[in-house]
Amino acid sequence: MGDPKKSRKMWRKPKRPLNFDFMQEELFTIGTFGLKNKRELWKSRTELSRIRHQARSLLAIRKEEREKKEPILMRSLTRVGLINKDASLDDVLNLQVTDFLSRRLQTIVQKKLNFSTPYQARQAVVHGHIMIGERVITIPSHPVRVEDEVKIHLTPESSYNQQLKPPETSTD
Repeated sequence: MGDPKKSRKMWRKPKRPLNFDFMQEELFTIGTFGLKNKRELWKSRTELSRIRHQARSLLAIRKEEREKKEPILMRSLTRVGLINKDASLDDVLNLQVTDFLSRRLQTIVQKKLNFSTPYQARQAVVHGHIMIGERVITIPSHPVRVEDEVKIHLTPESSYNQQLKPPETSTD
């Protein structure tokens, strides 16, 4: 079972970490999404691997069992916004790491609230300037559900309220 105080490792290192092309791709992804370190990227890859493994195992079982279990996986991925409602298991197998990273709070805040860089959006999240509904969320990797995406806003006492407001147009 394991010690309840010590949680399980949530990521796996790449098998060939010194592959130059792979390293360049990792660095580009880290810079694009404003990740803190490569471990955050590895966590997303591991989660993608887990979901793709579930989809492959669903393809391997009998049709009667698959019809029971497939909607559960599809509903959870639709809720998070990774696939559409009418998607199939092939769409799940075609998911990329960038799909996961684009559903993080940090990335959605950057796009929705017009932060100039992903690192500025990360700082706003970590320092408690972002709310989803009535809750302040301070975890940049928080996966945002589709229904929560419209509820993202700055806290009322945030200093970003004056910095990020678009200039008001005069009606002269």
